[in-house]
Amino acid sequence: MKLTIEEVEHIAALARLELTENEKQRYAEQLSDILDYAARLDELATDQIPPTASVLDMQLRLREDHNRPGLSQDDVLGNAAKTQDDQFKVPPIFGGQE
Repeated sequence: MKLTIEEVEHIAALARLELTENEKQRYAEQLSDILDYAARLDELATDQIPPTASVLDMQLRLREDHNRPGLSQDDVLGNAAKTQDDQFKVPPIFGGQE
């Protein structure tokens, strides 16, 4: 499919682009090549090919969920710089006193 300069000007106007005469000619050729390539893709027999979202055969890998004991409160707070009332103590964000 060969695009005319008028069609390129119409596309440029829709995209609010200002093109020089050289750009119009170049885009007419490049867009025509793209449309020709897309037309060639339509010739492929794809009715036996299932639709897919990826060309790679990927499967979601999940591990089994096992209930296991966590750390004790003493183990967790043991590495904290400061604690108070069995909780982490952090510096105030908006000023104030620690």
